Amino acid sequence: MTVDLDLAALRAFVAVVEEEQFGHAAAVLGISQQAVSKRVAKLESQLGVELLDRGHGGSVPTGAGARLLPHARSLLAGAEAAVRAAREQVRPLRVAVLGKRVAATELMEFYLARHPHAETEIVISNMITTSREALRSGLVDAALARAYGGPVALPDDIVAAPAFLEPLYLLVGKDHPFGGRSTIALREIAGRPVWVPGAAVASEWADFYRDLSAFSGIPVDTRGPLEGMAGIVERIADSPSLMTFSGDGGQTPWHPNVRRLMIVDPTPAYPLALLWSAGNRHPRLRHLVEHVADNYNRDIAAACWVPEADEALFGVPAAVAGR
Repeated sequence: MTVDLDLAALRAFVAVVEEEQFGHAAAVLGISQQAVSKRVAKLESQLGVELLDRGHGGSVPTGAGARLLPHARSLLAGAEAAVRAAREQVRPLRVAVLGKRVAATELMEFYLARHPHAETEIVISNMITTSREALRSGLVDAALARAYGGPVALPDDIVAAPAFLEPLYLLVGKDHPFGGRSTIALREIAGRPVWVPGAAVASEWADFYRDLSAFSGIPVDTRGPLEGMAGIVERIADSPSLMTFSGDGGQTPWHPNVRRLMIVDPTPAYPLALLWSAGNRHPRLRHLVEHVADNYNRDIAAACWVPEADEALFGVPAAVAGR
């Protein structure tokens, strides 16, 4: 049976997955929350399946929703390409980032604020369709992601340049034994489990946390649902024992009962790189590459730890990692 999918409904579904909340998706789409709910409900009715788990911590895709998501993105991208082709428009440079509230997105927003005529489009990926996968599949011209690790290696023609070393912070509740601290040495966390449910997904960031655990002696607990950061913060705030990591560049939801500790000696940092294909001839790509090179925060590298595979690219001395 043929089903004529509504592009507006697909766009609403993708927005809810990316934003994790119907209200946030409504703001991004410029429509009411009720309209977003109706469009998603229409899509679920057409397909005869539930696409979203609507929980207290936010909305996450069901198994059916996760299977639909990459196809929904492709359909929307195809529709946009068709419109551009009909109007004979020059395609903007497409850059993939992993999520809306992460350092990569802030890096791109910084770039666009200073180059408003750069005609560059930010493509929001997620744990299911990562920014690296978007680059591998040809959906984007470049991606901000880790250059190494993950279940699938990047093609040989992919070029990597250091973009941002993102220091990690430790989040604890106010009643946690570390709750009165503002800084903590990495060695002081050794032996204490840190909860990172997102590292349960086979990915380059899961490999990062595995390497961090091996180096520091910190067990990484990946159990629990893959909920949004808002839900994780709520659980940290209510617990006297849970801890999690938070990136310096990400927009972690604020909570009055959560404390944020700087990790030092050394500071673990997520190595965010700009990735692109050597054969890509998009006329705006070189400008972005030059911007990233000029603004890489190399000055903090000497105090940071990154996995061994990333040391040479980011100029982190092996001595920092004890090697």
